[in-house]
Amino acid sequence: MTVAAEKKSVKKAILAFSGGLDTSFCVPWLKELGYSVITVTVNTGGFSTEDLKEIEARAKELGTAKHYTIDAQNALYDGFASYLIKANYLKGGVYPACVGPERNIIVMELVKIAEKEDTKVIVHGSTGAGNDQVRFDLALKSLIEECEILAPIRDGGYTREDEVAFLKKHGFSVSAKRGTYSINVGLLGTTIGGAETKGTEKELPDDVFPSVLPLDEVKKPAIAFTIGFENGLPVFLDGKKKDGVDLIRWLNGVCSERGFGKDYHIGTTIIGLKARIGFEAPALKVLVKAHTELEKITLTSRQISWKGILGTTYGDLVHEGLYFDPLCRDIEAMLDSASKYVKGSVGVRVHKGTVTITSLKSPYSLLHSKLGTYGERTGSWNGQDAKGFCTLYGMESANAFLGHREAQ
Repeated sequence: MTVAAEKKSVKKAILAFSGGLDTSFCVPWLKELGYSVITVTVNTGGFSTEDLKEIEARAKELGTAKHYTIDAQNALYDGFASYLIKANYLKGGVYPACVGPERNIIVMELVKIAEKEDTKVIVHGSTGAGNDQVRFDLALKSLIEECEILAPIRDGGYTREDEVAFLKKHGFSVSAKRGTYSINVGLLGTTIGGAETKGTEKELPDDVFPSVLPLDEVKKPAIAFTIGFENGLPVFLDGKKKDGVDLIRWLNGVCSERGFGKDYHIGTTIIGLKARIGFEAPALKVLVKAHTELEKITLTSRQISWKGILGTTYGDLVHEGLYFDPLCRDIEAMLDSASKYVKGSVGVRVHKGTVTITSLKSPYSLLHSKLGTYGERTGSWNGQDAKGFCTLYGMESANAFLGHREAQ
């Protein structure tokens, strides 16, 4: 066999790589099977420059054939955060989807590298007990026909102890740091799991929340600012143009140091288990609140009602790994259409764990209508018109109530 033919016969595997125990284990495991391992680290806002250097060094230490580092923060905002804001999505009325969108962006970048490297073998380090395995697998199956998905830890049933022993056996160092808490940090938010979140009776210690200060440690005074929206998206801060990623980072900073943005979410996982997590998501919480209030003066009640239903459906699809379902594109079209008149400025004040919307202004406001002012005056009708409306409105409901009472 020629050298060229031998190189061509070596099967490449693209590995989503964070440098942690699980993905570090995957490298020698894949190499034992004869794969040439190409690692890909996708930065969705959770890694510093120093972190990325250490991850690349770790990949090299483990003997990968090649390593890619990709900054996907803008893609995350443009493709996902923008629509979650338009959808006013808070899972369970509390939790902005932080992790689901990240996993989709990671897969999209993995697929680009797989196409570049001419392989259909993609590997992730998910276990069999969480949501991420579903998100990775479904997205990969949607984007690559006949994709060969490998999840060594899930498929082999390996424990953390197994992984440590395997790495040591192959002569690789294993970090002594094994945190008590599982923390996932990203641009859109941070999720935290630990012993306390396995039940519902205890709260997480304040010091495991990496950014948001406890209220008794808040020293910063209240801060007031204005967010300007166009087509349903925040594009101005105090009248100055602001990039989406920069705005989220700024909001995360000023809100965290004023004790706003951390909470708990309880819900049913994709695989059917009840779960509880702690989270920080100051920026998304502020933006969803501001956007929701602006919609109240620019959209009709029926638009708001249907947006609520479809927005929840959209967010759930993204969170549960079904972003590539055609229904998502249909709902995005509706969100875009409804957002045409969601334009204006929203006054916000943040102080000691609270966010208050102080003002709303829009050229498309329906509040100051020439038709009339609620509780004060009529414009396009008189008192007799109003009396007739009161006679007819709800007649069916009143008749049903009376009829049912008489029949009892």
